[in-house]
Amino acid sequence: MRPIGVFDSGVGGLSVLRQIRAALPGEDLLYVADSGHAPYGTRPQRFIESRSIAIAEFLVAQGAKALVVACNTATAAAIAALRGKFDLPVVGMEPAVKPAVEATRSGVIGVLATGGTLESAKFASLVERFGSRSRVIVQPCPGLVEQVEKGDLAGIATRDLLERFLRPLLDQGADTVVLGCTHYPFVAPLLREMAPGVALIETGGAVSRQLARRLDEEALLAGRQGGGTERFWTSGDPRQLADLLPRLWGCAAPVERLP
Repeated sequence: MRPIGVFDSGVGGLSVLRQIRAALPGEDLLYVADSGHAPYGTRPQRFIESRSIAIAEFLVAQGAKALVVACNTATAAAIAALRGKFDLPVVGMEPAVKPAVEATRSGVIGVLATGGTLESAKFASLVERFGSRSRVIVQPCPGLVEQVEKGDLAGIATRDLLERFLRPLLDQGADTVVLGCTHYPFVAPLLREMAPGVALIETGGAVSRQLARRLDEEALLAGRQGGGTERFWTSGDPRQLADLLPRLWGCAAPVERLP
């Protein structure tokens, strides 16, 4: 009956938390937004690894029975260190290149992600394993995480960024776009409006299924069918996260400051 710990560089991991809640309604969930240090995409790997370990230690101290790294950049930088340090299930993220390759009709897929994710060895390995049957076009998205952190999901500045990032992919024939950052599903409605014929692929559902499998294998699933609780912490301004929760999580909730 112990909780599941989930963390991200900021609010983006709430898109994954929603999928976990839908798949595992009886589980208690702990969420940490490291918004005081967002975005991770431009940070050195050593910094991201250090932050990830510190947050994981906090979640384990709160009783977490499993950890979900709900951040592609943190997964690429720190998942190996986390799995080496903590003797519990640790589930990470990876851009959905394989499903995108299976879905594309034109043979061209685009990947929207942070620079940190796109430059990682983990992403290079992913493209090498699954991208050979399609042309994979990568597009770093500087500034987009910050717009989501501010709650600007459809304003002029966000539209301008997305137009700049989408245009090279569409001009080269991409009919499938991977949302390679957990912040980006929150601008998916705007992306669909701007590119109505393009399929958008995200990974929150796959992560929730993998988490459920791991918990089942370790006999760690909660026995109840519903009624799971949530607690939220942030290293940024708790009021800012509290203001965003009704939009990004679906309801209001108290937010505590991360020690």
